[in-house]
Amino acid sequence: MATAPYKLLTFAMSHYSEKIRWTLDHANIPYQEECLTPVFHMGPALRLGGRGKTTLPVLQTPVESVQDSARILTWLNDHGQITSLMPPEHLAEVRAVEQRFNDIGKDVARLLYAKSFGKADAHIMELWTDHAPAWQARIIRLAYPLIRMGFKQKLRINEASALQAQARIDLAMHWLEDRIAHGHGRRELVGKQFTVADITAASLLAPIACPPQHPVYGDPEYRKAMAEATAPWKDRPAVAWVLATYEQHRGTLKGGVSW
Repeated sequence: MATAPYKLLTFAMSHYSEKIRWTLDHANIPYQEECLTPVFHMGPALRLGGRGKTTLPVLQTPVESVQDSARILTWLNDHGQITSLMPPEHLAEVRAVEQRFNDIGKDVARLLYAKSFGKADAHIMELWTDHAPAWQARIIRLAYPLIRMGFKQKLRINEASALQAQARIDLAMHWLEDRIAHGHGRRELVGKQFTVADITAASLLAPIACPPQHPVYGDPEYRKAMAEATAPWKDRPAVAWVLATYEQHRGTLKGGVSW
């Protein structure tokens, strides 16, 4: 992995990062993943993204760095890396499904944090510091109350926004379930092959579905910490679809991270 041409900067628990990690793994594109620490990620994200944003993932290529999961997919497709996952004849529909689930990404994070802040803080600190150098982990733990407050402000976490997030997630799940029901037995969301549409829908809902193949969401401690937030959906066909999609297609994580 030391000679991998691509470097992927992620949050270990980020569903947007999982979307790109899974895409690279499925397409057998060599890469080295580096899991950054919340707060300390801002410098690298600003410097490499070049867009005045602190979002991850960022994909470093031999040519340039690309920030944001949707823009990374565009770059990979434009460079002929993932044509099978973004087939030209279905590209518009694939991207429309991708956007539909990208749009609920913040809602998923907002709801999970709203339900777990103050109740599962020990586990959240563990998630934030799991791949951090010792000095960063120490600062995160000491400053956790302030960082938690900052997250609440950034994600606009309150009771009303959590209810709105839950409603928007419900709408996305209803759409997914309707799509599956009218798929004439097919599990794929677009066309007759596995695409970025499937990867995006499964990845963005994975923090709720808790597939065992994911190193964070599949952890028993994560499931316990997020049980209250994920409980309303545990028996939904959409969640069953996410679990089946992970089981059938996720495969090995190839980024070289020690989970």
